[in-house]
Amino acid sequence: MAPPCVRADRGLSPRSAGGPGSGRAVSHASEEETGSEVLSHCSSASEGGSPAEEPAGSEAAGEQGQEEEAEERLKEHMDNLLDKSARTRLAALQSLRLAFSSRALSEFLLEHRLTLTDSLEKCLKKGKGEEQALAGTVLTLLCLQMGSGPEGEEVFRSMKPLLISILTDSMASPAARQSCATALGMCCYIAAADLEDLVSCLSCLESIFSPPSTPEGGSAPSQHGPLHCSALQSWSLLLTICPPSHIKSILDNGWLRLPLLLASSNVALRILAGETVALVFELAQDMEVDLCHQDTVFLCAQLKGLATESNKYRAKTDRRKQRSIFRDILHFIESGEHQEETVRFGLECMDLDSWARQRTYQAFKEVLSSGICHHLQNNELLREIFGLGPPLVLDAAALKASKVSHFEKHLYNSAASKARTKARSRVRDKRVDVL
Repeated sequence: MAPPCVRADRGLSPRSAGGPGSGRAVSHASEEETGSEVLSHCSSASEGGSPAEEPAGSEAAGEQGQEEEAEERLKEHMDNLLDKSARTRLAALQSLRLAFSSRALSEFLLEHRLTLTDSLEKCLKKGKGEEQALAGTVLTLLCLQMGSGPEGEEVFRSMKPLLISILTDSMASPAARQSCATALGMCCYIAAADLEDLVSCLSCLESIFSPPSTPEGGSAPSQHGPLHCSALQSWSLLLTICPPSHIKSILDNGWLRLPLLLASSNVALRILAGETVALVFELAQDMEVDLCHQDTVFLCAQLKGLATESNKYRAKTDRRKQRSIFRDILHFIESGEHQEETVRFGLECMDLDSWARQRTYQAFKEVLSSGICHHLQNNELLREIFGLGPPLVLDAAALKASKVSHFEKHLYNSAASKARTKARSRVRDKRVDVL
């Protein structure tokens, strides 16, 4: 069975967000997968004898040797970023992406940030398509590892013009533009110190997803769907750290363009647009600004249509996901209550009890992938953002007690699957032949 969790402190940092909510779902992340990923990509130490058979000194020396070997491999990957072969550079970027996302390496990267930043800049300027996209992702992870201090701000300031240049270049690769949209939003969220940087990034991202940038007809082109999604996600992430004065101007002028994206043919863009509308209503609620006027009547009707849509030309899984999320969005706009979600990692858990907090978590989860659990436990930046406090210091006995055996996991999953099947059978449509 899953071990009991230590509930995280809900105190909010300057870059965190929260709000009222009620219980709904629980997300589970596997620490074992994260650990194996770190070992497979960050070190290749050979297996030795049993820890019980070795003295403590040799075990400590072995761990130090593994760490040194992992750092040497990282240095080798960084050197390969300047290789003449595009295939070698791609392999190096992929290895760095896996290493940065699955392990906290802030001390190592502080020493090598200038060299790595220069190499990533060359990959973004001279690379093509996939190489530019991977370089943008590695840059995002580098900024995440650097944190919100002077070093992270330096990385953001030096790379911001290049990211904007690629993002706004219509001739650039769609994958590269999408990666730069994510990098611009995340790096600005983490390291921007001036309001001017924040406002300029918001304007740039808005120019990508806003209706004027799409052809006549109102819906985003299918080939640019992922780009619009990344730009909108980054824009809404930055919205969570905007000062009240700028949020007020958005509430007065710009937010009514968001409902136009609800008619997009891209299901991911429709869902993101709906979540962003809910976020705007939440921010207005926090500022005690009333958005309930004639335009919101049409918006609620549009949300009800999406929450009950049954058009057969849309995929069944897309319809199910869309209906579920838009029911939550409509419920929040009508009642002000957010459906809370709980995320567990190790012995801790945290509540996503607002749209702002949920948007922040989803943005980091998309960048870190399976490494989100490790970073929530060990990355000081993420723990500050989500108000988790200092990292927990656990001894070997506590770590062993927190782990669940494979057999116990199997029993738990079997019981959960059986209960889920019973619950679904009660509401599943029973089709019979009518004679």
